[in-house]
Amino acid sequence: MLTVEKAKHRTVEVDGVKLFYREAGRRNGPGVLLLHGQPSSSYSFREVIGPLASVARVVAPDLPGFGFTEAPGDYEYTFEAMARTIDALTRQIGLERFFLYIHDFGAPVAYYLALARPDRVLGLIIQNGNAHEEGLGPDWEANKAYWADPTPQNRAKLPEWLNFEGVRHTYVGDIPDRLQPLFAPEGWHLDWERMSRPGLVEIQFRIFADYGRYVARFPEISAYHHEHQPPALLIWGRHDPYFELEEVLAYARELDRLDMHIYDGAHLLLETHHRECVALMREFILDAQPS
Repeated sequence: MLTVEKAKHRTVEVDGVKLFYREAGRRNGPGVLLLHGQPSSSYSFREVIGPLASVARVVAPDLPGFGFTEAPGDYEYTFEAMARTIDALTRQIGLERFFLYIHDFGAPVAYYLALARPDRVLGLIIQNGNAHEEGLGPDWEANKAYWADPTPQNRAKLPEWLNFEGVRHTYVGDIPDRLQPLFAPEGWHLDWERMSRPGLVEIQFRIFADYGRYVARFPEISAYHHEHQPPALLIWGRHDPYFELEEVLAYARELDRLDMHIYDGAHLLLETHHRECVALMREFILDAQPS
C-alpha cells in the first residue's frame, strides 16, 4: 500500500521575502523541488506531495508574486531574482541537492538554479515546461515582438490573459470537450483570487515581460543538457495550448537518459493525471539516486 505523508505548510523569511511553502518527507531523503507555473501556486502539487514524501524530501514553494508568498514592494520580479530567493530557501532549510520539476514559468527558475550549480541537480522532471524554440508556436509571435521592443504599441497587440477568463483558460482552454469535465473549478478560482489582489496583475505582467530573457537563454540550456546529461523524466499533456508537442523531441535530441510519457491531458497535467505521474516520479527518483 502506498504511504502518503501529510504535507506541512510553512512561511519563512528569506531574501527579504515572506515565502510560503509546502514540505513533506525525511530531511535526509533526496530532495525534490516542485516549482509551479503561471498563474498557479504550490497548491497545484497538492496531490503528489504526500505520495512523493515516502521516497524523497519534497519542497513546493509559492514563487514571489504567486499564491501566499509575500514580497516587498521593491522586489525585482524577474526569474533570476526568484531563483535567488528559492536558492536562499533551499540553503536555509538544508535542501542541498534535489530533483527539479520543470513546468511553465517555474522552468526559468529551475534552469537558473541548474545552470548556476549543476552539481546540486539530481535530475529533471519535465512537465509541460518549455526550453527550446521548437515549443514556441505561432501564437508566441506577438510576445516575441513585445520582448524585442517593449513599446506601448506592442503591448497593445498582446492578447488579454491576465484576467479571470485567462486564468480559466490555463486550465481548460483549447482542450478537447471530453477533458473539460475532469477539471475541478477550485484551481482557477483560487488562482484568480490571489492574482486579483491590488497590484498583482501588473506584477504578473512584469514576470511575463522577463520571460523573453529566459527565451534568449535557450542555447545555454541546450549546452547544459549536452554537457551535464542530467537524468530526466518527461511527463507531458499533449493538449497544451501554449507549448508545441515538438518541444518533446527537442528534449529527446539533447538528453540521453530521458524517459518520456505523453498523456491525453492538458497544460496542467497534474489536475487530471496526478496518479499516473506520481507513480512515474517515484520510480524515477528511486532509480536516479546516486549509489
